[in-house]
Amino acid sequence: MKKIAVLVEDQYQVLEVWYPYLRLREEGIETVMVGTGKKEYKSKEGYPATEELDINKADPAAFDGVIIPGGYAPDILRRYKKVSDFIKDLDGRGKLVAAICHAGWVLVTAGVLKNRKATCFSAIKDDIINAGAQYMDKDVVVDRNLITSRNPYDLPAFCGEIIKFLKKK
Repeated sequence: MKKIAVLVEDQYQVLEVWYPYLRLREEGIETVMVGTGKKEYKSKEGYPATEELDINKADPAAFDGVIIPGGYAPDILRRYKKVSDFIKDLDGRGKLVAAICHAGWVLVTAGVLKNRKATCFSAIKDDIINAGAQYMDKDVVVDRNLITSRNPYDLPAFCGEIIKFLKKK
């Protein structure tokens, strides 16, 4: 069974955490809420998500990929070196690295965007370009193991490409 980390931190975008978390489970893919060491995280609206694994105990080799949701959470997640190291490790192995909306900030900090194609929420487009990516204004952009989307409206395309990637591996 495939195993995917879904990163979570306070001020997460509720749909961008829960839609992929549950949609992948429908496909028989194990999803694990990976946080930064707290028991519970609140969405922008106060909806709780319970940490199932602390990033400090997360072994990238035990995962087939990571999903990085948006909201304000990416600005918090990018402050943790262990988060960046986790993403770099998975990317280096050709494992799934999927980011939606403001999650592109985490990709910038992890240093995985140089010479890649990507999309993101329009407000951070310049950050993505300055990190060396070719920005594309599309609902979903797939560049090898990197899958990116712009906002919650893109979730069906985002999850569809994630599932397609995981099923072919």
